[in-house]
Order: sequence, then C-alpha cells, then structure tokens
Amino acid sequence: MTAPLDIEGPAAPPRSNGELVFAEPWESRAFGMAVALHEAGAFAWPRFQAALIARIAAWQAAPADEPWDYYRQWLGALEDVLARGGAVLPGEVAERARALAGRPAGHDHPAGHGHDHPAGHDHAGGHDHPAGHGHGHPH
Repeated sequence: MTAPLDIEGPAAPPRSNGELVFAEPWESRAFGMAVALHEAGAFAWPRFQAALIARIAAWQAAPADEPWDYYRQWLGALEDVLARGGAVLPGEVAERARALAGRPAGHDHPAGHGHDHPAGHDHAGGHDHPAGHGHGHPH
C-alpha cells in the first residue's frame, strides 16, 4: 500500500526534475512519517490529501503573517488526520516535530552507523528501542 502522491495541484509536494525536494531534514522526516503511517493503515490517503488541501487553502486565505512552507502545511494536515482519528491529541505531532527539529546538526545519520545511543537519547533512525525512552513513540 503506497501513498499515491499528487504530481500536480495544490497537494503536490515540491519537486525538481521529478524528484522530491526537501529543504531541511525535518521536512523529509515529516514526509516519511505521513507515508509510513498511511502504509501502516493509520489513515486513508484521500483523507490526508483532503486535510492537506484544506490546510493550504486556509493558509492562502489568511493574511500573509507566515511565509509559505509546504511541509508546515503537510505536518499540520498529518496532525489534523491523526487527531480526528484519535491516534494523537491535537498539538502532539507539531510538538514532536519541534523536538526533532531542535536536535543538534549532524544527528541525521543512517541506521547501523557504528555507535551506541544511551537510554533516553532521542533517535528516529531505524534502531529497535524499547517504548518509553523518547525514541519516536507517542506517549
């Protein structure tokens, strides 16, 4: 079950030469989180697309207080869908994303990178960590 990404239209992610474009590491994390949750059956993709289009429309209708940022709208849509489904409380996704975005530079590295992480170290990579240690699991 793969997320059917729009190629054109308001919900289409930024692309360059057909490839997805992420300006910052948190954007790819937000993208991956939405796709992974959809593939895990947390929500239907059309529901997410509708939430994303609604977020984009709301931003366009509002005064230009904040600059355009596609992945902020994406993250807001993910929060909307998860909150409506009861998977998280409103604000939890954005709070977790802020925590991830605040990690030190250079923390994005692939799984199996050759060093251990102490308990309590926040890591969203591909490691198996017990729940309750701040490793990407909702509380």
